[in-house]
Amino acid sequence: MPNKTAKPAAKATAAKPAAKSVTAKPVTAKPAAVKASAAKPAAPKAHVAAAPAKAPVAAKPAAKPVAAPKVEEKKVVTQRQGFKANEFVVYPAHGVGQILAIEEQEIAGAKLELFVINFIKDKMTLRVPTAKVANVGMRKLSEPTLVKKALETLKGRARVKRTMWSRRAQEYEAKINSGDIVAIAEVVRDLYRSESQPEQSYSERQLYEAALDRLSREIAVVQHSTETEAVKEIEAQLAKSPRRNAKAEAAEGETDAEGETDDTDGDDTTVADEAA
Repeated sequence: MPNKTAKPAAKATAAKPAAKSVTAKPVTAKPAAVKASAAKPAAPKAHVAAAPAKAPVAAKPAAKPVAAPKVEEKKVVTQRQGFKANEFVVYPAHGVGQILAIEEQEIAGAKLELFVINFIKDKMTLRVPTAKVANVGMRKLSEPTLVKKALETLKGRARVKRTMWSRRAQEYEAKINSGDIVAIAEVVRDLYRSESQPEQSYSERQLYEAALDRLSREIAVVQHSTETEAVKEIEAQLAKSPRRNAKAEAAEGETDAEGETDDTDGDDTTVADEAA
């Protein structure tokens, strides 16, 4: 009897630790699985948050407005106010020049179109606003018929007013700067002196050379010749004009272009002194 009761007691004690080990396994396994699953999604979140830092794309649109004005500056204008690039023109204050280009410039925030005119002999470049061409008197070259008229003017009789030289000098300068080829030819005719006539004063010589230079340049361009050839043609026409000596001029009194008697402030000696 005592042996039978001892066996079941041993079985009961052996079963108890087995139950404890069975329950301990799932308890430790569950938190491990939860921790592992919780740790995995945390890693991709860090990558997603770092991605927006790589977006300095806003600097690209700044290049677009810079390129737009450059296209406007490259506009090429070849004709304005009836004048073309590479055309020869007459600018009254400087004579014959050539239009190199028609360009745009921004001055004080306003855009201006300008004629770029080159005067080769004077080694000068002038920029004239296209809107002010009429005001400054810029014109095209004279027609061949008008050039012939100017050459015919050189063959006429010199008409010199017997007034103060300072007044006559102003009239000559006004004719030279008028840009009128016939008026310039009149100055050349009136101030020309042949070998048999008295020499010119310094101021007379300056005005004569200025008028001769303006006239010869335009004739050379119109006739497609050189300035030297144009000067020879002018001098040949002047040689055909009737020249009067100083005594004849003092005796009969000069008349101006309109045929009226010239004003006089004294005799010829006074006029000669003023010219000197």
